[in-house]
Amino acid sequence: MNDAPALGLAEPKRSEGWSRKKWLTIIAIIFAAHVAIIFAFGEKKQIVPRAVANVPALRLASDADELLALDDPTLFALPHLDGFAGPAWLQPPRVQFHRQDWTEPPRWLPLPAENLGATFQQFVQTNFFASHALDFKPEAKLSEPPPVEPVLAQNSTMQIEGELAQRPLLEEINVPSLQYNDVIAPSTVQVLVDAAGDVVSTVLLESSGFKDADDEALELARAARFAPSSRMTFGKLIFNWRTIPPVSSP
Repeated sequence: MNDAPALGLAEPKRSEGWSRKKWLTIIAIIFAAHVAIIFAFGEKKQIVPRAVANVPALRLASDADELLALDDPTLFALPHLDGFAGPAWLQPPRVQFHRQDWTEPPRWLPLPAENLGATFQQFVQTNFFASHALDFKPEAKLSEPPPVEPVLAQNSTMQIEGELAQRPLLEEINVPSLQYNDVIAPSTVQVLVDAAGDVVSTVLLESSGFKDADDEALELARAARFAPSSRMTFGKLIFNWRTIPPVSSP
């Protein structure tokens, strides 16, 4: 138990140390003493620079320097004065050209006039030519009159043109007659046939002017089957239409 306050005794004060002002004063005194010692005992001789010795020197090399020539990347790849036959490659001797003007008198080939037809005469004498009798009145050739064809076609027909004509049809195509009161122009369809003989493309090149006829031509062209071949073939199918009068409904 702490009975000091009860007995009336005073507690002793602790020492707090030097203050900041006291520390700064001591430091300033020590710094001033150092400066005074330096000025008092330091040398007062004038500073003389030392002489420079054994310093690397830079010197520009000339073009004739052998070490500089070794850094040339074309020393062994291209003709060089220091390489094999350098003077012969880079300093060839100059050759003087001397023009020579000379002429020769003309020498004409002999051409005797008595021998001009000798070659042709020899050819005629050594070759035999067969004689042909001239027949000024040849016999008349008898010919039969051409068959008389009807003016109008009896059925509609299909023609194959182009390279496709060399490939025969596997099945005959029956082109029907169309009911129309007038004549219909042909429908021309361009087709592309593959190697197997099937039609893979159809294009109407020339229209007949009658839509039903053009549609029928495209449908018949798609249904056509040709003989197999080693490659694809282009061609034209021309449909010549026969028209019949339309049947009137009762």
